[in-house]
Amino acid sequence: MDDSISRRSLLALAGLVVVIVVFALLTMGSQTSKVLSTVGNAIPAYDAGAAAPPEEPAAPPKTEPAAGGQAVTAAEQVPALLIVRTGTLDLEVTDLAQAIATADSVVTRAGGYVSASTRTVTANDSTTRATYRIPSAAWDTTLGALHALADEIKGEEIKAEEVTGQVVDLTARISNLRATEAALQAIMAKATKIKDVLDVQGQLTTTRGEIERLVAEKGSLEKQASFGSLAVTFRLPVQPKPPATPKPVKGWDPGTDAANATAKLVRIGQRATSVGIWLAIIGLPIAFAAAVLLVLAWLVVRLGRWMLARRSEATGSPL
Repeated sequence: MDDSISRRSLLALAGLVVVIVVFALLTMGSQTSKVLSTVGNAIPAYDAGAAAPPEEPAAPPKTEPAAGGQAVTAAEQVPALLIVRTGTLDLEVTDLAQAIATADSVVTRAGGYVSASTRTVTANDSTTRATYRIPSAAWDTTLGALHALADEIKGEEIKAEEVTGQVVDLTARISNLRATEAALQAIMAKATKIKDVLDVQGQLTTTRGEIERLVAEKGSLEKQASFGSLAVTFRLPVQPKPPATPKPVKGWDPGTDAANATAKLVRIGQRATSVGIWLAIIGLPIAFAAAVLLVLAWLVVRLGRWMLARRSEATGSPL
């Protein structure tokens, strides 16, 4: 009896569960069909007095990947290639002042300017060195105009470095740091403890300093790309040295030989006279002193012999 009652209860409970599941499936299917039926339909018109439709959220700005896996917004993308141009140019010109004036005028008309200038003048050389900043768009035209000023191009070296990737990377890093700065400012506005405020303020100071550094670096690269740097040397042609005048070849000249022999004899006589003067002034006193010493030595020897002879006579022994 009890088993039959339990079996009936379980069957009734299972039937109830099946009914609930079927009802839920039918309800969800009708709602899904209703939603799908509205896809692609036009938005219904609203009366002037009716409530306005809910405003859709603005779409986020389109981003594109940049160097290092960072994102750059469409408004911050670099529009074109950025190329840093530098170079040196050595020009030989006929008129130094005229060439410099014309070069300055050419660069100024192109939108550039003279950033530095030096002049060197020596006995054999006169040069002027000028550094021009030339707009990137007018680089090739201005370079050609400077070539036309030269009688001869002594040397030229041009370098170009693309920095577009660096600028894009800096732009992305600046954007990310500004987002971090905004988040830190929001956190600081909600902070209540002094310790939290000081911590957030320190992070804000560090972030702001990094933003300023990157902005300065980006601006420097963009300025270098917008104005190339060209160092130009103007020099005058080297003046050729005059040829050496050949010495005339002389034939035999008895008069010249006689004059040379006479001059030689005179020089010999002068030297002999000089020797005699030295001997007369210095040699005679030395010779007199030597003679006196010899006489004294001779007298000492004679005196010694006389004393030996007397001693021998006194003793009766032979010398």
